[in-house]
Amino acid sequence: MKRHATAIWRGDLKSGKGTVGTQSSVLSGNPYSFAARFEDESGKSATNPEELIAAAHASCYAMQLSHFLAENGTPARKLEATAVVELVPGTGITGSALTLKADVPGIAEEKFGELAEKAKAECPVSRALGAIAVTLDATLN
Repeated sequence: MKRHATAIWRGDLKSGKGTVGTQSSVLSGNPYSFAARFEDESGKSATNPEELIAAAHASCYAMQLSHFLAENGTPARKLEATAVVELVPGTGITGSALTLKADVPGIAEEKFGELAEKAKAECPVSRALGAIAVTLDATLN
């Protein structure tokens, strides 16, 4: 299975602008820029590669964990996963911090922790991010 996205960039690094789109059209001509990536701390002006990696990581992790929980006979009622991808200018992407709030009826805390860590290690996006630190803070409600 292959998926694709297309980025178009016009101009130099600092004053140029680009758009990004995905095969599914969820993103279609969405803007990105140097300012959105390195200067806009609010993250509201446009998307950036780190935000897209964070979205991929959070969604992949939640899906992987949901599979392990179902296999365990304790399907999740709700998994809320957030990924914070850190970019250090001049160094690169240094980490992805996963935070999970989970509603999983009938599971023991120890088993939940075991499966949460297993999902962190085995989700395909975590594996792809093997060159950086991936952390997990998982809470069972």
